[in-house]
Amino acid sequence: MERAELTETLEDAGLSPYQADAYVTVLELGSAPVTRVADASGVPDPRIYDVLRDLESAGYIETYEQESLYARANDLDEIVDDLESRASRFTAATEEIERRWNEPSVEQSTVSIVTRFETVIKNADEFIREAETQVSVSLGVDHFERLRPALRAATERGVRVNLSIHTPNGGTESLPDAEELREVCSEARHRQLPSPFVVIVDRTKTCFAPHAGSTNEYGVLVDDSTHTYVFHWYFLTTQWDTWEPIYTALDGEPPIEYIDIRYCVRDVAPLLRDGATVRVRIEGADTETGADRLVEGTIADVVVPGADESVDAGTIASYGGRVGLVVDTDDGAVEVGGWGAMVEAVEAHQITVVDVE
Repeated sequence: MERAELTETLEDAGLSPYQADAYVTVLELGSAPVTRVADASGVPDPRIYDVLRDLESAGYIETYEQESLYARANDLDEIVDDLESRASRFTAATEEIERRWNEPSVEQSTVSIVTRFETVIKNADEFIREAETQVSVSLGVDHFERLRPALRAATERGVRVNLSIHTPNGGTESLPDAEELREVCSEARHRQLPSPFVVIVDRTKTCFAPHAGSTNEYGVLVDDSTHTYVFHWYFLTTQWDTWEPIYTALDGEPPIEYIDIRYCVRDVAPLLRDGATVRVRIEGADTETGADRLVEGTIADVVVPGADESVDAGTIASYGGRVGLVVDTDDGAVEVGGWGAMVEAVEAHQITVVDVE
């Protein structure tokens, strides 16, 4: 570091220009008469004694008599500690400035508007790494690379990952291959149209940003199950259900796991009409107490909007109303609903079809 840069840095640390100049001069000369310090520095003679006295009070130097008044640098430990402390405060201030810059405009809100996509994708990465049961993702191939490590870690933990990926102009040449997809998701679908960025985690958290062609750059962060439910339906109906799978780890043979009761009802309703016995294991929550609840038994009936013969089993949007299962257990019949269930006894979080006879 050049002398001028060093003195400028010391000024940033709180010394005056004369103090910084005099202190660097004392460091260079070692122990020296005050008059020599004045000659070697840019401090005017009438000011040198006041400047050195201030430096001595601050602990930078000490003065002593030896035929004339001398000055020498003090022990460096205290000075170094002081400068390192100042540097740490600058670092902390920088981080706080960045946090406040990214902070939502409405504090303590469950829905926040942010101004940069970088904030959205950083939160998405964190949410996915904390996921416990399910992740739904709609993104482009460029953002896929950014989130690939987080998606891989979630898949390795046994989290159900539904990945909707879109490519420029709908082409397939830049799509990840089956081996890459196997590492990062449970099922993947290719949406052949530009699409917003959406990440939905564990029914409660959402990250959303409009597609690249949007006029304004902004993002929405949600930490609330009710608002997330809206994005969940958006994902199902526009990013997922209407597009064909390009990879799936699901083979359709029991045990079959469902994280959305509508897909379970769609698949088991025809089996029940044909007289099959379907055994299930359902992990969920009691709708009155919120406590975890496990339901095991056979499906006695399904609850669908209208007569089940009128339901289009190929389109999940047909199940937009109340959907549920009636399960015969050792303790009697139990009604099970899906996300946000209120009239049923249990809200299902994960349904496993154990066996079909």
